[in-house]
Amino acid sequence: MDRKFYSFLGIKVNAFVKEDLVTLVDEAVSNNEKYIIGNHNLHSLYLFHHDKNMQEFYQIATYIHVDGMSIVWLGKLFGHPLTPKNRLTSLDWLELVLEKCAKENLRIFSLGSKPGVGEKAANIFRSKFPGLQFKVQHGYFDASKNSMENQAILKQIKDYRPHIVMLGMGMPRQEKWIVDNFNEIEANNIWNLGAFMDYYAREVPTPPRWMGAIGLEWLYRLLSEPKRLWKRYIIEPMFVIKLLFKANISRKQ
Repeated sequence: MDRKFYSFLGIKVNAFVKEDLVTLVDEAVSNNEKYIIGNHNLHSLYLFHHDKNMQEFYQIATYIHVDGMSIVWLGKLFGHPLTPKNRLTSLDWLELVLEKCAKENLRIFSLGSKPGVGEKAANIFRSKFPGLQFKVQHGYFDASKNSMENQAILKQIKDYRPHIVMLGMGMPRQEKWIVDNFNEIEANNIWNLGAFMDYYAREVPTPPRWMGAIGLEWLYRLLSEPKRLWKRYIIEPMFVIKLLFKANISRKQ
């Protein structure tokens, strides 16, 4: 497994394939380590340059996999050995992790999505992977560090003793929550996964996997949720062009 970080445009990523993510789960549990496994896509690249909490999150992340073909393309532009196999969204690798957890009695705690959505997705997971231990808590709570609701959720996690905590509260809220509560989160693996429960619960249209493989998943998502995602997919890429322009000038100087 290639554990090297590849840096460009201010960010860094690992060139993992989906089997590597399963290995990281096994490694953290076996060695009783505490890994934050982050990811980068074009949206997080934009947020990284605009949000201090995102910068703090990626600073403490143990590993950072690629979650968008645009990051693969940008990495290749800077000479790094990234390929389409390194593009890993939760729709591509999550079931491998769930299968491992079901077989080895590893517990998962999911925090995020609207009330009821997590339960719906969890039931789908359990039907596909019998014996899977998957506890859910919706993301509609006061996430400030010292709030009573937040402290109650941290106690839930502590009492459940999960091996994996999966955050589905959207960027940058989920990353801020991880930064604020890292020392109190008792788990071997902590993931920032965005709307993964919404996809599996079929609350949000799921892009065909072939579109992701050729870098067109963004178009499917934009057409499915234009009011929510127009800025992410139309405005934010303009900032990335600005970053590329600055990087090109720096190279020539």
